[in-house]
Amino acid sequence: MKRRSESTFVLFDIVYADGSQSSNRKVLSSVLEGLDGAEDARAAIEAQDRERSLASGRPQGVISSMVRKRS
Repeated sequence: MKRRSESTFVLFDIVYADGSQSSNRKVLSSVLEGLDGAEDARAAIEAQDRERSLASGRPQGVISSMVRKRS
């Protein structure tokens, strides 16, 4: 039987400059282990947004703020 690797995620609520929101955005917790956890999370979410933008053909929004959700 194959074992699935265990990955843990941290959730973020995002508010974009145009006022739109995106809730429960997942970022791998391993990305946040460095000293610049908040900047690393922003970079990961921006990378996700770029991929979504390419797939949908709609422009990427600019992140205004992000809040880490507490579990």
